[in-house]
This record gives sequence, C-alpha cells and structure tokens, in this order.
Amino acid sequence: MCGILGIFGSELSEKDLRSKLIECSKMLRHRGPDWSGYEIISVSEKRKHGIGHERLSIIDPESGAQPLFSRDGQVILSANGEIYNYQELLSDEEPLTGSDCESIIPLYMKKGTDFLNDLRGMFAFFIYDKRDDSFFVARDHVGIIPLYIGWGDDGSVWISSEMKALVQGCRSLRAFPPGHSYSSKTGDFTQWYNPVWRTLKEHPTQRVDLARLRESFTTAVVRRMMTDVPWGVLLSGGLDSSLVASVACRHVRDHPDSGRFSAFPRIHSFSVGLAGSPDIKAAKEVADFLGTVHHSYVYTVQEGLDAIREVVRMIETYDTTTIRASTPMFLMSRKIKAMGVKMVLSGEGADELLGGYLYFHKAPNGQEFFEETRDKVLALHQFDCARANKSTASWGVEARVPFLDVDFIEEAMMTNPEDKMVAPGKIEKYIMRKAFDTPEDVYLPQHILYRQKEQFSDGVGYNWIDELRAKAAEEVTDEQFKHRANRFPRDPPATKEAYLYRKIFEEFFPTPAAAETVPMGKSIACSTARALEWDESFKNRADCSGRAIGGVHDDAYGDEFEVGADGAKKATGVAHATEA
Repeated sequence: MCGILGIFGSELSEKDLRSKLIECSKMLRHRGPDWSGYEIISVSEKRKHGIGHERLSIIDPESGAQPLFSRDGQVILSANGEIYNYQELLSDEEPLTGSDCESIIPLYMKKGTDFLNDLRGMFAFFIYDKRDDSFFVARDHVGIIPLYIGWGDDGSVWISSEMKALVQGCRSLRAFPPGHSYSSKTGDFTQWYNPVWRTLKEHPTQRVDLARLRESFTTAVVRRMMTDVPWGVLLSGGLDSSLVASVACRHVRDHPDSGRFSAFPRIHSFSVGLAGSPDIKAAKEVADFLGTVHHSYVYTVQEGLDAIREVVRMIETYDTTTIRASTPMFLMSRKIKAMGVKMVLSGEGADELLGGYLYFHKAPNGQEFFEETRDKVLALHQFDCARANKSTASWGVEARVPFLDVDFIEEAMMTNPEDKMVAPGKIEKYIMRKAFDTPEDVYLPQHILYRQKEQFSDGVGYNWIDELRAKAAEEVTDEQFKHRANRFPRDPPATKEAYLYRKIFEEFFPTPAAAETVPMGKSIACSTARALEWDESFKNRADCSGRAIGGVHDDAYGDEFEVGADGAKKATGVAHATEA
C-alpha cells in the first residue's frame, strides 16, 4: 500500500510546485510511512509536472522506492498496490529493482496503453512519458485501491490516492472510476475492464463446478501471499475470512519453502469486537482449529465513539454502513501495525459475488439475484473496498482481498445465480460452503463452515450500532434534523446518525464536489434500492444493519438442515452442485 500524487500541467514555479507537492503528499503519508519520493519535471517555463510517492514497503523494501524509471529514464511510474503476476510479466526483462510494480513499465513500453488486462492484482497508478509529454492513469478492475482525480484552476490535472490531498488545490474532483484508464492525449476515460457478465441481458446459465470454484479461490489466496515482510490474516470467524485463513494456513504447511512468507514461523490472525461479541468467540475457535497465533482485540464502545471523527476523515465518506464497520477495523489496524505486521489477507467481496447478505433470502428469481450481485460488485469501490483499504492504510497496513481476484470474480459471476440462491437445504453462499465441505480433507469445523452471515458492524457486537444511534440522538437536535434538507440539499440524511456523519464529513471536506463522491440511495441491510421491492416489509424499513431482515437472521437454515452431534447445523442435501 502506498500513497500516490501527481500534479500535471501546473503553472507554478518549480520551487512552488515542489512545496505544494510535498505539502499535499504528506496528507497521504499514513498510507506509506516508510519512504517519500518526489520528482519535478519542467517542460517549459509555464508547464511543469510533480510526481509524489509515499511508500509502504511490502515487496523489495531495500530497492523498490518510487517513482520508478525505465532504463532510459524516459518513462516514470508512481504506483499504489500489488501486481501478483509480476515475475511472469518480467520473465524476459532485466529489472532495475525487485519491485512488483516495475513490471508495468516494460508492458507500457511494448504495448502502449493496451496492457491492463495482462495484470493480476490491485492497483492505481500513473505513468509520465517524457517522449511526448503525456501521462496515463489507471485503476484496477473493481476499485480495490482508491483513486481520485481533480482539476486545478490553472488547468492542471491532479491524481491522488485519497481525496484529502486534492481538496486544497481542486474545486472540481471526482472518484476515478474503477476498471477505467485516463489519457492526457484524449482527456477522456476509457473502460478497460469489460467482462462478459457486465453487459449480459439474461443471467448466466453455467452450472456450478465445486472443484473448479475451490481451485480458483485457492489460487486467488496463494497469489496474495507474496511478501517480504511479516503478514497475517483478518479473522472474524465467519465463512469468508475463515476460508481465506484456512487456505493460507494449508499452503504454508504444505509449501514451507516456497514463495515469500513472513518472518513469523506461524501465521498470525486478528479479530476485533466488543466484549462478548459473536465474532470474537467464533474467530478464536477457528484460530485454534487452524493453529494460528491469534490476537483478539476487545474495544470499548467509548473507544469506538472517540474514533468516529478520525474515521470519517480517513475513510472519506459519510455512508452509515461504512462508518459503522470501519471504526472497529480502524482500531484493530492500529494494533496490528504495533505488532510489526504490514500486510493482512481479508475476506471482502464474497457477499457481493455470491449473494451472502441476508436480504438475498428474499430474491424472487435468478435474474433479480444476478442483477443485484452485478450492481453490488460494480459498487464495491464505494463501500467495502474503501473500508478495507482505508481503515488499514490509516496505520500503514495493506489489506489484500482474494475474493476480488479478477479470475475468481469471473468464475463466481458466470455461475448460474439459481445455484447461489437460498432454497430449502441451501443457506446463503451455499456453493462456497459446499465447495470446501470435504470430509476427507477438512478445511473448517462444520458449524463454522455453515455459520450464518453476520455483517461486520453487527458481528463486532450488537450494542455497537445501538450506541452509535444514541450518540447521534444526543448530538443532533430535533430542530437541526427537521431542517436537514436545507443544510444538505443533496441526499438529506434519513436518520440522526446519518446527519452526524454528514456534519463531520462537511467539516473536513466542505466542497460540493467532495460530497458527490459518496453514494446515495436507500438500502435494506446493505442492498441496492432494487431489493427494497423484493419484500413488502423492506419498503418502509430501510436499515443497513443485517438485523433489519426479520425472521432471516434468527432462522435461515430451514427444515433441510440437521443438527449434528457437535451441535452444528449442516445441510442434508445438495442442489445443482456437482464435483468436476
């Protein structure tokens, strides 16, 4: 993880541009506390460019400082993220450093701007080409890595990992769209990520292949285990993070001498919650089963409330769900960094790909289910990707997300949604559970493998949300809330809690352009507006907590699940699931 900042076409003097570049780049230093790199390019008396990089060293800590240069010095790169297949991409090259991001430069020099589909990773970067005084910017397929673009009054174009570095220099700014690139030659955005599922009018019909699903996910996890620094896994005790941890532990066990692993002899795992939270208990059980060195961080409600203002500033949103879930993750990340861990694997993305949120129980048919998952995946950059990346990056920790591997996304999204839907004998994310339900080679205890979904802001402790609402009720008066539409004409807050977050956000990001980077719309337990039509009870109960789905959170298994001798609920049948 790093912070990148580019100012292109500035009319400032070289001295003033360097000062401005350093001033704004320092606002990103939490993302990259290990080193800073700055480059000023003077094209003419009135046209100059500034390139800044704040580095978090994960791969090649000794020689991978940025900006990176081509061998002839004509192409300059500043990148944030990881290119997992960099060794393959550099197989015919003699790299100047050990940085995985250096692989972008020879690709650009060979193919121009038509190389982004060759990359396997998470990334946001810009390239400056001295040969024709042009620059090229790109963001990964679903926006795992944050990126913003702004325009200065002097006609300059600003690129930054976070919005906070742009607000002083750009009255006009926006989130850089995921799966897109931008070229100074045309001044236009181009959509480079064009998977088939993105434009399908009818849902896919390919039946699930459990063995292939398992193999694809295993590959995604192993890809993300490359590192030259200590690393760990985030572990909530739910299905998604537990599978990530299980696959990682198996690979370390079975391949102790291959790849780049941490300095720790065993994998460390981390969980967070209030005292007595569901996640803390389940995570400890999974950790004991897998044999990780486990660290449970118990925070108090007051610690969480005290952190809210900083969370809004760091995550750069006023979205209620995101702030609720970001706060415990933000607190945990500080503890993780204090232990010397710089990279963690995390389970984001599974619920969007596989229909894991509890409201999916109400999906009326496969087409609606498919369209909802598609919209959720394409909106991830505004929600869970932003939370996972910015919460951890706030303390110089990098989160990697195997479920959002570009190849695993293809496998999951091209699976017939009827195989993913909840039905008698099939709990949410059933195909993922069944793919790893291998009695001859156990990945997880049965009751963990079939543990029902807990949204992160619920799983850390149910009274966390109740206390947030109570705090908002104290700080936002009835009179303020009554006139909310006058103060916030765009997307007036629907609750006092939302009003509080919006008020804090406005203090840090006062421009209308900043507010427009935050998504709008009603939701039931993290749904899109579409799903409000799935059940009559949803329409007047818009609430982003999973507890809003009455009758589902308490009993989602149905009659076709039985309780085993160990007390675990287990499916008795398989629907449309076949081993290859």
